[in-house]
Amino acid sequence: MEMFEHENLRLKTERGNRVFPASDHSSDVIKALDGMLKKNGVAVNLNTEVSGLIIKEGICKGIKLKNGREVFADKVIVATGGISYPSTGSTGDGYRFAVSAGHTVVKPEPSLIGLVCNEEWVRSLQGLSLKNVELKLYKGKKVIYEELGEMLFTHFGISGPLVLSASALINERDIENGDIYVSLDLKPGLDKEALDKRLLRDFEKNINKNFGNSLNELLPSKMIDVIVNKSGIAAETKVNVVTRGERQGLCDLLKDLRIEVNGFGPIEEAIVTRGGISVKEINPSTMESKLCRNLYFAGEVIDVDAMTGGYNLQIAWSTGYLAGEID
Repeated sequence: MEMFEHENLRLKTERGNRVFPASDHSSDVIKALDGMLKKNGVAVNLNTEVSGLIIKEGICKGIKLKNGREVFADKVIVATGGISYPSTGSTGDGYRFAVSAGHTVVKPEPSLIGLVCNEEWVRSLQGLSLKNVELKLYKGKKVIYEELGEMLFTHFGISGPLVLSASALINERDIENGDIYVSLDLKPGLDKEALDKRLLRDFEKNINKNFGNSLNELLPSKMIDVIVNKSGIAAETKVNVVTRGERQGLCDLLKDLRIEVNGFGPIEEAIVTRGGISVKEINPSTMESKLCRNLYFAGEVIDVDAMTGGYNLQIAWSTGYLAGEID
């Protein structure tokens, strides 16, 4: 923060100690960084594609450009990112460069990504955002993630902050093996007994209405038909004849609405890439390759990823700092 403020970038700290430019414009951060590069005499070559590394006798001597030019250097840092958001330039070139130096690349997969769910009722809720719900992610019978917050139904399944965080804890093999599912508690502030009392009050208010028209105060309108259909109670049933057992079944549904997970969204839309250059082949104190001298790696090109909350950015800053230190 001191570094940016020294470059005349005004900052603000928001809820959760999250720091942003006071202007809310990310371009102001870019301007500050650009100013620092110029001040320190750093040459930036835009629209200059690298085709490969120059390696001689186990030492990285520089880079080859696509236009045929060669650039020699005392140190080469590969910081090309993963394969998420290819429009930013992260197209997987770094993996190819690493392999040419003898490195192992752990299979890249999407992480912090929406989850594909094939159930028709999930897709029917496209665009619906839920706040203050509890999401549990199950791997078989084991809960591997549990958190309260927000989520979103999409054209392919589910997304939003809770889902993105949960996605970091499973991989493609887990999904191929099956038995990955999400459980939503739509009313986490109420236990089943309190929720049953709430339902009774709503039914009393709507005593002459059909069951399908009695949940307007309890659920978002878009979700009512789904819950009614899944409850097993006919929509045209009068609320005054809904049995205690049916009501308890409805409570169970609202506290444990299950969604089967069938896959990840496309890796191009993932916030980060899981996988990359094996950390076993990188010196963690310097980020230098253990296989090729003067070759360094930083950021998402490495097989390191974490949850949401700034951790992946921190990985980039920390590894970049180490790789960039002058020996």
